[in-house]
Amino acid sequence: MSDTYERAQAPALPENAARPAAAPALPEDAGHPAAASALREEAARLDAADPLAGHRAKFALDDATVYLDGNSLGALPAHVPARMADVIGREWGELRIRSWDESGWWTAPERIGDRIAPLVGAAAGQIVAGDSTSVNVFKAVVAAARLAGEGRDEILVDASTFPTDGYIAESAARMTGHRIVALDPADVPAAANDRTALALVNHVDYRTGRLHDLPGTTAALHAAGALAVWDLCHSAGALPVGLDAHGVDLAVGCTYKYLNGGPGSPAYLYVAERHQDRFDSPLPGWTSHAAPFGMEPGYRAADGAVRGRVGTPDILSMLALEAALDVWDGVGIEAVRAKSLALTDFFLECVAAYVPAGRVTPITPAAHAERGSQVALACEDAPDVMPELIRRGVVGDLRPGLLRFGFTPLYVGFADAERAARVLADVLAGRASD
Repeated sequence: MSDTYERAQAPALPENAARPAAAPALPEDAGHPAAASALREEAARLDAADPLAGHRAKFALDDATVYLDGNSLGALPAHVPARMADVIGREWGELRIRSWDESGWWTAPERIGDRIAPLVGAAAGQIVAGDSTSVNVFKAVVAAARLAGEGRDEILVDASTFPTDGYIAESAARMTGHRIVALDPADVPAAANDRTALALVNHVDYRTGRLHDLPGTTAALHAAGALAVWDLCHSAGALPVGLDAHGVDLAVGCTYKYLNGGPGSPAYLYVAERHQDRFDSPLPGWTSHAAPFGMEPGYRAADGAVRGRVGTPDILSMLALEAALDVWDGVGIEAVRAKSLALTDFFLECVAAYVPAGRVTPITPAAHAERGSQVALACEDAPDVMPELIRRGVVGDLRPGLLRFGFTPLYVGFADAERAARVLADVLAGRASD
């Protein structure tokens, strides 16, 4: 790589070392123009050298807002409305029922799954798009418990998981006669034993942005004879995952965050090829039948990833997602990861330089190997601060006690990061004054 993003990869620091924090200072309009001027100049230099900068024009964004909530809902790719107008007006309005064949509606779940596959390091034929993340978690956990076989009665669950994953895992455990063992993701490798059927772990913690060790945890589970089920909601489209390379068994993820598929867009299910002939879905619907139009009274599972389907696909959302994935054409996930680390490094540097001392505490790991693509700041008055940030044009989101900022490298720039930190400092300084 050239000198682009050298701030995130400076040879003077080890790759996983925390960047040295600048002395706390107030923003430019609070009497510290030198620090603000230097950081603005640095942001402009980094944006000018950014090989991904041109992708911002592919999204429906304006310069009045810094959008740092792509880890909750990705921005709209600008070409999607025209595609959906065609889907609704021509494919549905004119072709009607013929579009299941002539417009490729019927094969959309597998076709879109194959487009998602390179973004998570999977070969074609292992991902099917459809249903919600919650439904796919249920399929994956029950199927993994069945694959694990007799004598394995424990399901390890990430104790800090997004709540729905925990709820679904508990229900699946009751149905399959397993018991839940909740623990810190870092403790999963040591906890796996001959009673472990599977572990369900989030690749990136939705609150803190901590990146968990997918390769090491998966290897440890396999050494114990257990299966690894990963939730990729906060990593797919933000960093390399390597499902095939690391031998992951099953994985699920949403598409409305870094993949920009739209609100409530279909999720996806990955079933490694080696497991597909024994994948026993707890939701055997007609579209996963070997002969879906045979209308047989008995169920026979289709071959391959199609087994992960259930009912009739949600075509409008499905095709909006397919169109949205066009923004990834020609984009390497390694370049996205490099920019993500550089952006989050730079934002943390700006926060340290601008924000009054003691007002926020970063809880996102400084080490690159442990960081996703967001920055979470502990803030005592977060419920009051975030609405004011949004009012001033910096859109992040709120979790209990936390200000959360997602950095989507395809459309967030370094000037955005600097401006967000400066506005945050203004808001906090104003609250301190009040």
